[in-house]
Amino acid sequence: MLNHIVLMGRLTRDPELRRTGSGIPVTTFTLAVDRDFGGNRETGERETDFIDIVTWRSTAEFVSKYFTKGRMAVVSGRLQIRNWNDKDGNKRRSAEVVADNVYFGDSKRDGAAGGFDQSYAAPPAYEPQSFGGYGQSPAPVTPSPAVSDFAMLEDDGADLPF
Repeated sequence: MLNHIVLMGRLTRDPELRRTGSGIPVTTFTLAVDRDFGGNRETGERETDFIDIVTWRSTAEFVSKYFTKGRMAVVSGRLQIRNWNDKDGNKRRSAEVVADNVYFGDSKRDGAAGGFDQSYAAPPAYEPQSFGGYGQSPAPVTPSPAVSDFAMLEDDGADLPF
């Protein structure tokens, strides 16, 4: 069986960090994710899904510290359905994503402006460092070289083994 989901979208509000009774950190936030299909073809507007995300332990602390409303995030985790009773005793169901990893989907400069800054080729990437399988801390990765750093190779085809 497989239950794995990867989402990319913008935070609709600042993450909310709380602690369980035993002191375990948990952060919740909502991710606005545009659909690749649907919407209004005439205006080009896409439909958006608002997906609840839950993070635990060091991932929760990481998200609380580095993410804010409007930032682009890439979330990797699993879908979880919870059954609960509302205050009137009615049975309810909620779907949420329990995130194992959360990555930056933009640079800090992009997140503040809400768009892509064209002054450089690509935003810096961040690799997670796992702590007991629960989270990550930001570790910069060297960005890929700009297009101007490439040189043309001669194409004589004689050295190819096939």
